[in-house]
Amino acid sequence: MPLPKMKPENIIECMSKFDGSGLDGHLLKLLLAVLETGSITAAAERLGVTQSAVSHLLDKLRAITGDPLFVKRGRGIVPTARAEALAQPARDMLHQMQLFAQGAAFDPLHWQTELTIAANDFQRDLLLPALAARLRSAAPGVTLRIVPSGAPSAELLRSDACQLVISPRPPEGTDIVQKRLLEDQYRVFYDPAMRSAPLSEAEYLAEYLAADHATVAYEARRGLELDQLLEARGVRRRMVVRVPGFAALPAFVRGTALLTTAPSLMGCTALAALAHVPVPVACPSLPMYLIWHVRYQQDAAHRWLRAQLQGVLAAVLPPGSGAPASASVALP
Repeated sequence: MPLPKMKPENIIECMSKFDGSGLDGHLLKLLLAVLETGSITAAAERLGVTQSAVSHLLDKLRAITGDPLFVKRGRGIVPTARAEALAQPARDMLHQMQLFAQGAAFDPLHWQTELTIAANDFQRDLLLPALAARLRSAAPGVTLRIVPSGAPSAELLRSDACQLVISPRPPEGTDIVQKRLLEDQYRVFYDPAMRSAPLSEAEYLAEYLAADHATVAYEARRGLELDQLLEARGVRRRMVVRVPGFAALPAFVRGTALLTTAPSLMGCTALAALAHVPVPVACPSLPMYLIWHVRYQQDAAHRWLRAQLQGVLAAVLPPGSGAPASASVALP
C-alpha cells in the first residue's frame, strides 16, 4: 500500500524547517539515485561508490532533513512522503548548481543590452562597422555605442564606462586582460597626383626628412609613439599639421605634397585613396589589442562578443585579399 502524499502546506512546513547548511550536490544526487533506482545497491552502482558509502551519506541526509526518507518494506525500501516531496526541489537545486558553475546558455538572439566599445578612429573604422553588421543579424537586441578611447586608462574598464577597448596601448593593471589582435607596420602615405614615388632608397630618405609631414596627436603634447621614437633616434621631420585622429589625415594630405606616416591598414579605410610606400627608416610595429576587465573573462556574452571581433578581423584580412602584407593576425 503506497504511503499517503503530503499536502502542499505540509511540504512548505517541512521545507521551512530544512537545515541545508550541510547539503551539497553529492547528497542531492544520492537522494535522486535511491529514489529512481529503488534500492541502495542500484544507487551505489549508478554513483560508482560502495553500498556502505551510500548508507553513510543517506544517514547524513536524514540528519539534515529530519526524516528517515526511506523505510524498509519486505526485502526492499520505499520512500517516505517527505523523500518524494524533495525529489523535484533536488532536481531544481542541481540544475541551479550547474548554472552557477557553468553559467546559463547564452543566446545572442535574446541578448538585450547597450554595449559600449572604446576605440579611436583607426580601430573604429577598420573593425566596428563590420561588427555592427554582425550584431544586427546575430544579436538584434544589442545597441552598439562607440566612444573614443584616447590613451585608455584602467579606470575606463573598472568603472564599466565601456565593456571593451580596442587600442595599441593597453593600460596596466592586474585586473585588466588583454589579447593581441594583430600587428601592423607603418607606411608612408602621399597623394600620387601631387608627388611621385621615390626613385631610390637614398633619395627617398633625404626626401622623407626634407618633406612637410602631417601626423596624429590624440592628446595635447603627446603624438604617436612612432613620432616619439623616431625623434629619439634623431630622425627629425617637419610637422606642419597635427590632427586629433587618423580619419582627419586625408583632408590635409589629399591635394598637397604632404607626407603622413600611418598604419598600413589605413590603406583599407580612411587613406584608401592615397598611395603608400615603406618607411625609409626602421620604425616599430603597431600591435592592436582587445582589452577588457577581468570581471568579464568568463562571461558567456562577452566571450561571444570577443569571438565576433576575431571573426570580423579575419574578414578584414582574409588570405589573398590584397590586404597589406605587413599586417599579421594574431592567433586566437
